Amino acid sequence: MKKARRGEDLNLRLVSSLLVVVAEGHFGRAADRLFVTAPALSQQIRRLEEQVGVELVDRSSHPVVLTAAGEVFVADARPALEFAVRAMNGLDALERRRARRLRIGFINGAAGSLGRAVIDSLHAEVELVQLDWSQQVSAVASVTVDAAFVRPPLPVLDGVVLERIGVEPRVAALPRGHQLAGRTSIEISEIDGMVQVSSDGAPLEWVKWWSVDPRPSGVPVRYGPSVRTMDEALEVVANGRAVVITAATIAEYYTRSDVSFVRISDIEQCSIDLCTREGDTGPAVIELRKAVAALGLGRTTSE
Repeated sequence: MKKARRGEDLNLRLVSSLLVVVAEGHFGRAADRLFVTAPALSQQIRRLEEQVGVELVDRSSHPVVLTAAGEVFVADARPALEFAVRAMNGLDALERRRARRLRIGFINGAAGSLGRAVIDSLHAEVELVQLDWSQQVSAVASVTVDAAFVRPPLPVLDGVVLERIGVEPRVAALPRGHQLAGRTSIEISEIDGMVQVSSDGAPLEWVKWWSVDPRPSGVPVRYGPSVRTMDEALEVVANGRAVVITAATIAEYYTRSDVSFVRISDIEQCSIDLCTREGDTGPAVIELRKAVAALGLGRTTSE
């Protein structure tokens, strides 16, 4: 009888869980992201280690890190997992195309009223998927979604195209009661020295552009808590731990009593883009592109 090779029945879901643990460096935080308990996640990683026959993570380290064997394993397993996920996503996308369904990704308030107008004009059935800041382009490239409303500047990925929908001012989100919170507008120099939110998972270029780094004054930007979504960012702002620079339409989505939004008058406006896969000729995607061209291309959304 042929002897099974080590890892021959590798469970890719367990590999995915391992990558989340590595990214977070902590079983508790990783468990929260995966919607499981920390003990259950630890058991999953143990099961994976039994499958491959080696310890993959050093549980005694804080933060949790990969062992030497884990480093070797993850280097080869990560692309294998990405290919497997993309293959399954491709089948899902084929089914959506046949059913004339459209899965659109978005980050909080990404397209504002223009995005809503585009979606309302479609005949295709639409499913909306909320994305982390780090997933704006990769979710489209990996076929997780068919399209996404995104906020440049973002890294260019092969096979992915961006189309401008509109532009709008940027605002500073400040804790209610801050000395600048009651103003109708401010200049960027007035928040020099204040701690800005960061995002470990998002592209560095994106984080720095939204933080206006470098500042015109030359004052270094100080980064504080790392967040992945606007909900997380505004919670940090409300607690007085940092400020965040964001799009004006975010104020339409969040009417928190503990956060104020003040327009920044002297910095470049932000854009809203539609991200799709180049060469995607699905009827629903074609309809989406036409709707963007008809309703929003290059329009200013707020003054």
